[in-house]
Amino acid sequence: MSSSLQNETSSRTGDRALDLYRLMSRVHHGDKRVRKALSSGEAAMSYWPVDGQEAMSAGAMLALSEGDQLVTTYRGLGDVLAKGIDLRGYFAELLGHRDGLSKGKAGAMGIHDPQHGIAWTTGIVGAGPLIANGIALAVERRNTGQVVLVSFGDGATSIGFVHEAMNMAAVWSLPVIFLCQNNSWAEGTAFDRYTRSERLSDRAQGYGMPGVTVDGTDPYAVHDAVAAAVDRARRKQGPTFVEAVAYRLQGHYFGDAMGYADPEELAAKRADPPFARFRQRLIDEGAAAAADLDAIDAQVVAELDAAFAAAVKSAPVGVDELTRDVFAANGSEVSDVDQPRFELPGGETEDLGLVQAINRTLDRAMAADDSIVLLGEDIGDASGGGMFKITAGLSAKYGEDRVLDTPIAESSIIGAAVGASLGGLRPVAELMFMDFLGVAMDQIANHAAKVRYMSGGRQGAPMVIRTMVGTAAGPQHSQAFEAWAMHTPGVKVVWPSTSADAAGLLNACLVDEDPCLFIESMKLYYGGGKGPVPVADYVIPLGQADVKRSGSDVTVVTYGVMVHAALEAAEQLSAEGISVEVVDLRTLVPLDLPTVLASVRKTTRLVVAHESVGFCGPGAEIAASVGTELFGVLRAPIQRVAGTYTPVPRAATLEAACRPGAAQLLETIRRTV
Repeated sequence: MSSSLQNETSSRTGDRALDLYRLMSRVHHGDKRVRKALSSGEAAMSYWPVDGQEAMSAGAMLALSEGDQLVTTYRGLGDVLAKGIDLRGYFAELLGHRDGLSKGKAGAMGIHDPQHGIAWTTGIVGAGPLIANGIALAVERRNTGQVVLVSFGDGATSIGFVHEAMNMAAVWSLPVIFLCQNNSWAEGTAFDRYTRSERLSDRAQGYGMPGVTVDGTDPYAVHDAVAAAVDRARRKQGPTFVEAVAYRLQGHYFGDAMGYADPEELAAKRADPPFARFRQRLIDEGAAAAADLDAIDAQVVAELDAAFAAAVKSAPVGVDELTRDVFAANGSEVSDVDQPRFELPGGETEDLGLVQAINRTLDRAMAADDSIVLLGEDIGDASGGGMFKITAGLSAKYGEDRVLDTPIAESSIIGAAVGASLGGLRPVAELMFMDFLGVAMDQIANHAAKVRYMSGGRQGAPMVIRTMVGTAAGPQHSQAFEAWAMHTPGVKVVWPSTSADAAGLLNACLVDEDPCLFIESMKLYYGGGKGPVPVADYVIPLGQADVKRSGSDVTVVTYGVMVHAALEAAEQLSAEGISVEVVDLRTLVPLDLPTVLASVRKTTRLVVAHESVGFCGPGAEIAASVGTELFGVLRAPIQRVAGTYTPVPRAATLEAACRPGAAQLLETIRRTV
């Protein structure tokens, strides 16, 4: 017998065998305890059983070190119990109780326990690998030596997110292990009904990484495959795809009778469950006596019962928690009326366009804070410094490990930014056009926006998403979608109208503890936003509107490129004796409603303007808020000037009719006054 085989045999008859059994027991009896509570009526919640998958979680988690990071899914009980999660907090979170890890706000779909290496859990199938890449990017940047294991089901491999993530991880040689827990079912669809692949691991070769398929009912096989992948990742050799194959012995969700399964096959699988088989194997091989295993089971069951009982006794979550943890420091969508007003610093200025102002701001911020990294398509100097040259020169100055050219994959870009923010970085992700917000909306709305809430306020996602609203580019490259983001609790929305504002607002976003969507107007790139910008650095607080022009007859509330149209209209109307006050919101979330109300209370008339579609647009929210507060003050109906309810056409004549400008404002203001 070779020495390596002797060592392997020894490990399988010694401590490793008992360690694996203990973890499998924890998973097996943890799953039983939850299902018992649901069956008896002790608990009522959504739950996705893991019976039959114990060896996968036990083998994989034992191969990780304590500091290694796990990203898992809603069917993650096995993974998190084997990783060593705080049991009482975990069960209380499942139950939605106050003592839950996230104060009951996330449930099984948002388990977060960084003290035990559980970085994130997602309820969106296939989304975890995108975030795992970002966490691994932070690990690499900080040179911690950790690896990141992302666990997902076989059904997730049909989702593009997984393929995007595998490609990015391979291109960047990230220390990620893609663990596919193939339990033979994609919810209720059998494996051979949704793929022609015999082995999902064969797909790994297409992305330039090793792939291996192992018996997911054998904890030794899973452990050895994951341990090899961990060793490879630690040696900076990149990611590995491990497919562990087993059979889910319970329904997709608790209460699912598995009517879609072949009764004979299901009965045969249930007659030979992996946990019982491994137990008997240890006894037969002399690795442990039955009494020793009984003692382990008894200890595990006692711990689980005590933790579950304590979780059940935990108090319900108070209603006062409802609005906490949406933003840092209990912020809201409306700004604080009492915060001190900002004024631009005096002294020397330089005349900058919007592109130059943003580039200068990013340059200074990266020099001051090495946790800031940029991600985006073609943003590096080797790729041209960005389509609009906003990031030109930055990769040459700070290195390609901080200015990262990404594949053309918007979900991957934003997912990596989310993960990087979880890992301690401050990423700035670029979406080339705002139209691509839709491609990445899952990562924005379901992940970035919800990190703080789903972690119960313990974790934020400090990241900036820079994007641009185009013009003369047709229906799929010219849209403004700020209303989408405003309707998503947890995302701050910023849209500057001048270079000076862009610099100060971007500085605010770069230090903010919440995800910020920073919107730029293409029309302002080329002269429209140019102006004096203070040489000294400054931060314009988010949630502070700016009165760009004082007036007494009517208030125009707007933002972005429409600020310039409003100022042009105001100048023309002054010759007619109409005094227009122009309020530039600058940020849409938080919204400076107090400044708007103060202006309208003075002028008694309001026109709200924006270039995006008027129907259900931001102007509707502002009009409703002002109408509610100042109904008795208003001397005329509130008017809205906005884009038509059409896609943005390519033809110049049609686009001019689609998007409002000074002419529409002039007509509307005259009518209002």
